[in-house]
Amino acid sequence: MQIREFTEDDWPQVWPIIREVVRAADTFTYDPAMTAEQAYDIWVETPPGLTVVAVEEDRVLGTAKMGTNRPGPGSHVATASFMVAADARGRGVGTALCRFALDWARDRGYAGMQFNAVAESNHAAVAVYRKLGFEVVGTVPGAFAHPTLGRVGLHVMYHEF
Repeated sequence: MQIREFTEDDWPQVWPIIREVVRAADTFTYDPAMTAEQAYDIWVETPPGLTVVAVEEDRVLGTAKMGTNRPGPGSHVATASFMVAADARGRGVGTALCRFALDWARDRGYAGMQFNAVAESNHAAVAVYRKLGFEVVGTVPGAFAHPTLGRVGLHVMYHEF
């Protein structure tokens, strides 16, 4: 598997991954009815941010976006988001994308990386983030409307560099 910068030619494979994850409505706070155009505008970062894909041969297995968490006095902290195709989960794709994002942020001099809204019910992601050095610094109770579990908490997670 290789992680490389997103190109326009990747969008036909990236959009179905985003569509699948967002329509499941069990991990991301994005509108499940979002269009491809809306998804593109949200997912494809402009510099100094970056969007990448994890590929195996010619197939996109997952994607990540990373950039500055907040402008101005918060601009020393990075953030990132990750999506992996359903049939590629459990193979380390998300972990590799997260490691890539952490390295990217460190190389650019950020003080740390913050995730603003990790559904506490997303046990696989929380476990990966903890393994890579993130801590839950707070949880907003009932802030995420999970389609089968009802309202669950949203974690704010942080990794200091």
